[in-house]
Amino acid sequence: MTPSSLRLSDPADCASGAHRPCPILVSTSRRKRFRLYLQNRTFCPPSGLTRPSRRFVQLRRSLLRLGMALCLPLLTSLPHMARADSGTPVLRVLAWPGYAEPEVVKAFETRTRARIELTTVDTDEALWQKITDPSGPGFDVFAVNTAELQRYLASNRVQPIDTTRIPGTVRQQPRFRQVAAIPGLVRHTAKGEQVYAIPFTYSAMGLIYDKQQVKTAPASIQALWDPQWRGKVMGYNGGTHNFSLAAQAMGLPAPFRIPPQDTEAVAAKLIELRRNALGFYTQPDESVRQFVRHKAALMFANYGMQQVHLLRAAGVDVGYVIPREGALAWLDCWAIPRNARHVHLAHDWINHMLGDAASHLLVTRQGLANTVSPVAQDASNGNLIWLQPVENASRREQLWARIHSGAKLSKVMTP
Repeated sequence: MTPSSLRLSDPADCASGAHRPCPILVSTSRRKRFRLYLQNRTFCPPSGLTRPSRRFVQLRRSLLRLGMALCLPLLTSLPHMARADSGTPVLRVLAWPGYAEPEVVKAFETRTRARIELTTVDTDEALWQKITDPSGPGFDVFAVNTAELQRYLASNRVQPIDTTRIPGTVRQQPRFRQVAAIPGLVRHTAKGEQVYAIPFTYSAMGLIYDKQQVKTAPASIQALWDPQWRGKVMGYNGGTHNFSLAAQAMGLPAPFRIPPQDTEAVAAKLIELRRNALGFYTQPDESVRQFVRHKAALMFANYGMQQVHLLRAAGVDVGYVIPREGALAWLDCWAIPRNARHVHLAHDWINHMLGDAASHLLVTRQGLANTVSPVAQDASNGNLIWLQPVENASRREQLWARIHSGAKLSKVMTP
């Protein structure tokens, strides 16, 4: 195109007459002219065209943003879809910290040619949310204590386990092999006796104390509320267990079934604990870091001997006791969700976790007990109170969240 084929548009062509001239190709089609105009809207619109309104431009931008927002989830899911179609099965495991050591996972992947996608949780409520989330990835196998398992059974979220696919159960200690004797693991149906979980590990939630600061081992749960240790006490950030703990401290006969008329008094007791504590932890490693950094004197051991093991490995001289009121104790099991995609692999995983390597590392690296070999735990012969389903887990968590945030009792108890 030669310069002679160009002409400058007259300012008079513009309705306002205020725009500066713009070079328009005389021989260019109207569509190309309009595109050129859009590229530089400070110029006059070509003959026969009008400037888009500001509302039109804003609408166009909004539609573009909406389109990008709708396409983004699809684009981010493409790698996952590619993995799913690659032929390598992905077993999604939901567990607690320390349950699936890297070498144990690697050995399973090598033997089965499957890939493990491990997710860890630090509270029972987080576990429940992961399993029940309809928009989540879904899981094939998960670790849950016997009390919490009842929630999943009641909502039909777990499926029966075929124990014939788990030959490793014959290696378990008799009290764990006889699952019918463990409350909540077996249900009798029209199809006969069905097992819904396989025992894996257990521990008591006693009291950990720094021997350099606490010269005499605490005898009662009340030590957590003792003003002598104000700012030196560490608690667990979980409403379900904390309400049971406070109910124990108050001497209530049924810490897992707190009557409605006693709920406010228990909440007030937990507010007192909050005021006496330096903080609350969720994971074992976090509890060790806080204990060491803040020179804590006393801690409610939600993870039991696992925390004792980690603290001693960190060089802290700690003791562990079961208080006279008894210690809450948990038994964690492997269960399979109702909507699991790889049921056969899930059974294989449970059997794998009862093997020598996983069982050995559970004891030596985490300080936990396994169900295969007897393990001597400090004060393990004390009064243990095995966890049971609570009256309302969601309500406990709601009240605890308010307590933990610093709310006063009146606000905590607001409906």
